[in-house]
Amino acid sequence: MTQLDVRPGAEDTARDVADVRGKGLGKGSVGLVGSAVIGISTVAPVYCLTSTLGSTAGEVGVQMPAVFLAGFLPMLLVAFAYRELNKAMPDCGTSFTWTVKAFGPRIGWMCGWGLVIATIIVLSNLAGVATSYFWLLAGEITGSESVAALDDNKLVHIATCLTLVAVATAISYRGMTATKGVQYALVGLQLAVLAVFVVMAFQKATTGDAGSAGAFDTGLDFSWQWMNPFAVESMAAFTAGISLSIFMYWGWDACLATNEETTGSTKTPGRASLIAMVVLVGSYLATGIAAQMAVGSGSTGLGLGNPDTSGNVFAALAGPVMGPVLGVLLFVAVLASAAASLQTTFIPVARTVLAMSTYEALPPAYAKVHPRFKTPGRATVMAGVATGAFYTVMTLVSENVLTDTIFALGLMICFYYALTAFACAWYFRGELRRSTRDLFLKGVFPVLGGLLLAAVFFKTLIDMWDPAYGSGSTVLGVGSVFVIGVGLLALGLIVMAVTERRSPAFFRGEVLTKSTPSLVVED
Repeated sequence: MTQLDVRPGAEDTARDVADVRGKGLGKGSVGLVGSAVIGISTVAPVYCLTSTLGSTAGEVGVQMPAVFLAGFLPMLLVAFAYRELNKAMPDCGTSFTWTVKAFGPRIGWMCGWGLVIATIIVLSNLAGVATSYFWLLAGEITGSESVAALDDNKLVHIATCLTLVAVATAISYRGMTATKGVQYALVGLQLAVLAVFVVMAFQKATTGDAGSAGAFDTGLDFSWQWMNPFAVESMAAFTAGISLSIFMYWGWDACLATNEETTGSTKTPGRASLIAMVVLVGSYLATGIAAQMAVGSGSTGLGLGNPDTSGNVFAALAGPVMGPVLGVLLFVAVLASAAASLQTTFIPVARTVLAMSTYEALPPAYAKVHPRFKTPGRATVMAGVATGAFYTVMTLVSENVLTDTIFALGLMICFYYALTAFACAWYFRGELRRSTRDLFLKGVFPVLGGLLLAAVFFKTLIDMWDPAYGSGSTVLGVGSVFVIGVGLLALGLIVMAVTERRSPAFFRGEVLTKSTPSLVVED
């Protein structure tokens, strides 16, 4: 590969990386706001809050806001790595392409595998949540418990879920313009309803409204101690809370997956990811504090830590906080959040598969881009089929297995984010002495973020060994979450070995070469 000139004082722009290939995607389809909206939508803040707010409170108590901030820190540090790598190589393969350039084909392939598997797992979960809220909302609107109970019918549930996956796949298939238009409406709706919930929760807390049958008797007065992560009772509780918090931020990197389709591809995606993360952390802190002030974090009544309601907090708080009419809007917001994320989450997985195929790391059929819509059509359809098949099989096999795959998701997230962060520091290692900015943004910050995520990865790996982790299911005395998490990574090694036999050129480093920028010092 040709050496790259990086001259002191020159503006930090994209380098001419000779073996990074164009994919034929629709260029200029997304601007800064659209890119940020896609990042927010993929994270699905309202869905994340209703599914993890209670679980986090159950683990760390009133320190929940502190854990939200602590989980934000490694995400922010890794975001700097993504931004710098995107400036050098705006490639839709993101983590896959960048780690190949830094560490070589095998580590890069496994990084891409981690992203794809994590996305398939979360897509199936999003589809399931959207299905449940669809029937819950239908029951609320019709006033019929029998309609709401249709979600408990396994065949109806699966059929509805597959329909939602098919619709989301079709929208993603039609291109970024269709995706962007749907997302503006869905993201705007969920953030507006979330703001109303926060305001009304604060109102309940500050006016001392006891509600129906003393519903808000468990509320708490705000304390700055809530923002102290060192007040968490144990390291195990803190790690569990951080793992949940990291999941709540996961998905912002969808902004980077659209870099080849974004106006100003070297800078806009990085800026959009930072905007998305600021919106997310602000939303999480405001909602967490407001809810804790209104109902507390205890394990009784409406307390956020109540195990009977912690898996779906907004279903329990919608009526008491917002009333019977506005409460329905919260159900709509959760459904919109899950549906919006279901649609945008196809973006990173389809484009990662497209890139892997383009660089001969996967079969060439997935490298085809639709001539009209300029999208990775076959890769998008593949992701939709894989999601539907995965969810159907897991649902029919066991609800416990489905639950444990979701718990294993955090392992995949930490795996590929940490690899990407380390790849940044290693790729730019020749530039770290060029300036203080380069030292911190390309070296120190990414390494710190990678180390924090690696620590969570290994601590979670140890905790997963315990059968009590997740659903409580075991395989030969070992926690099934551990078996699923490690098993999916091991499966990646097997698939990689098979792929290597069919596409040896990529694995010999002949297609996408390992490299590092060279620094040319001028006289």
